[in-house]
Amino acid sequence: MRATTGSARTRLAALACAAALAALAAAGCTSPSPDKPAEPKQTAYKEGTLRVLASSELADMQPVLDQARKATGVSVKLTSSGTLDAVEQIASGKADGQYDAIWLSSNDYLRLRPEAAGKLSSESPVMSSPVALGVKPQALARLGWKPEEVTWSAVHEAVAAGKLSYGMTDPVRSNSGFSALVSVASGLSGAQAALTEADVKGAQPRLKQFFTGQKLTSGSSGWLATAYAKRGDVDALVNYESVLLSMNRDSKTDLTVIRPLDGVVTAHYPLTLLTSAPAGARESGRALTDYLRGAEAQKSITERTFRRPVAPGVAPAAGLNADKRRELPFPGTRSVADGLLSSYENELRRPSRTVYVLDTSGSMSEQDRIGRLKSALTELTGTGGSGTGQRFRDREEVTLLPFGGKVKKVLTHVVEPGNPGPALDAIRGDVKSLSPEGGTAVYSSLEAAYQHLGKGGGDAFTSIVLMTDGQNTEGVGAKHFDSFYAGLPEDQKRTPVFAVLFGDSDRKELTHITELTGGRLFDATGGDDRSLNGAFEEIRGYQ
Repeated sequence: MRATTGSARTRLAALACAAALAALAAAGCTSPSPDKPAEPKQTAYKEGTLRVLASSELADMQPVLDQARKATGVSVKLTSSGTLDAVEQIASGKADGQYDAIWLSSNDYLRLRPEAAGKLSSESPVMSSPVALGVKPQALARLGWKPEEVTWSAVHEAVAAGKLSYGMTDPVRSNSGFSALVSVASGLSGAQAALTEADVKGAQPRLKQFFTGQKLTSGSSGWLATAYAKRGDVDALVNYESVLLSMNRDSKTDLTVIRPLDGVVTAHYPLTLLTSAPAGARESGRALTDYLRGAEAQKSITERTFRRPVAPGVAPAAGLNADKRRELPFPGTRSVADGLLSSYENELRRPSRTVYVLDTSGSMSEQDRIGRLKSALTELTGTGGSGTGQRFRDREEVTLLPFGGKVKKVLTHVVEPGNPGPALDAIRGDVKSLSPEGGTAVYSSLEAAYQHLGKGGGDAFTSIVLMTDGQNTEGVGAKHFDSFYAGLPEDQKRTPVFAVLFGDSDRKELTHITELTGGRLFDATGGDDRSLNGAFEEIRGYQ
């Protein structure tokens, strides 16, 4: 381990002070909160603090970063982000002056953006974790698998035969999901070099079969683990090895963690300094990197997080299998990577059925809340030519259920593959016609949403999004809704409610709804369009 000496700290402070003065003259914004992925307000560089755009799963590194602060004097401010959002911020220049470094699971996708190459100063892998499959003991016994012999092809065969179901995070918004998608595509295509369009196309039928087994999706590994525990009917999870082993320790799950024999994609978590960072920040980054790659920190990292050390001589934590695995090839071009993501969104994965339960009561006329709601929903529609993740998906059924003192309308549209324009235009038209009037019947409207979803058929991810700016004042109450929910068929109980805290809505009320249904609460009380837009956008990863 290399800790910063007193003289080094003095040099660090001097450099940081000079950089801070320069930065203060040029910038003045604040970094975003994890709940608000839209463009943040800026914050000036602060001496001794490194502003880092990071993968969400790195929240478990805080104890190690606290140790690093004591050893080096460098404080780290982590801002969570999905891979593609982070890449876009860097490539577009929005990260300039906002962050001093990035710390994603991988820079592989970033390297496919040539305009981002000049933004990176240096990168140093800090730890590693391969994509793996965590399987319940019952499923493992049923399949007769020997963990050390399982391949991606064997997983595909089990799914195609209806013998295995699993959960995986959304690859458009989650680092682990993207790595999992590349792992599966590489494994099933048999690619021996960087994935090509021909590889992906050739594997398309098997990939489509593989994703019929996905019964859980999520925008984050944390919620996926919680939903997995609540459901009980899902056999396995595809995620990073470190996440699966941490679940076994922290959530008392008993997953057998399998690294498929034919190879995996591994996250190396490079701490990467940006060229736009002040000199003091770059010095802080180098001091932090040296510490994190030292023996003491490496031992702490692997024991706390189950990630594998990169420092020679540091033993991996107990439970980390030492057997080698082939590193599966990453797509060689951006067009292949984007094409794989687009294919997953619009063709491979199960389609979505979502009901947006929208408060259009009289109070929504205050402070132009109705205008902000319309803006957020309109942004979700994008256009027929929008990029992956920037509009409702092909095959997606979108229902708007505006309510006041009662349900006003039930407006449903399906985005047709190859011709998304008409449905997107219709949704925009319905959003534009929303008007505030009446009381607030939250629970009655939620019951109507569940009843609507119960009428549909087909194999789809179902969810309800509730947006209200107040408390329930009309219709049935909480006890009636609890009783209604308890009486639903088991498959309908698996439809979560994602609630948006907005305006004067009751946090306790919404928390109860989300906990009962296995959903999640999203905070849009920031008081501007960005906060509501960010909440709706983040929810997309869970649908």
